[in-house]
Amino acid sequence: MRLAAESIPAERGLHEDVAAADEPATVLDKILNSTAQAITEASGTVDHDSFARAVQTLAHVERLLILGVGTSSPLAQDAAYRFRTVGLTTEAPLDPHIQHVTARLLHPGTACLAISHTGQTQETLASAAAAKQAGAETIALTSFYRSPLAKIVETCLVAGSRETKFRIEAMSSRIIHSTILDALYVAVCLANPERAQTTQQLTAEVLAEHRI
Repeated sequence: MRLAAESIPAERGLHEDVAAADEPATVLDKILNSTAQAITEASGTVDHDSFARAVQTLAHVERLLILGVGTSSPLAQDAAYRFRTVGLTTEAPLDPHIQHVTARLLHPGTACLAISHTGQTQETLASAAAAKQAGAETIALTSFYRSPLAKIVETCLVAGSRETKFRIEAMSSRIIHSTILDALYVAVCLANPERAQTTQQLTAEVLAEHRI
């Protein structure tokens, strides 16, 4: 990736489809079209059997730890909130050290979902390995098949995009990962509807208090 980045024009380091002479409106259209294409292509990279296993795991565990640092941290926080609203006891500590300790304190009957674009982040790898050592079910969401994270976990959801050829902090991949997490959320709701309906009703009542 570093060698490729050095051999391309600077603007392609921002996005592969843009050119230096592009007008702002052209940039907007290219980014929107590229992202839409990336989401469509993701359906061909996510293994359906792996997705089904992840859903079954999350639908029946008693507790879920979600890992994510750097640009994956906001995804982890959002996913943790959403899974809480369907009755799953979920936590996503912000501090990597707390993530590591929490992972090691898991046990059989719990699960760990690790989110990492590259699948190479040291803190996430350490915490995922600790969760597996503790006996928890481990799931990864990443953009690369041959990443170190994919080798650690039992279930790996690979959802990448074309931008990963050059970019380190890839935006489209985060949008794709957010979409995969949304699909997991919906599928888990359908797999355990009684738990989901009760908690969602309580969530809706609370949220209503914050709206005019």
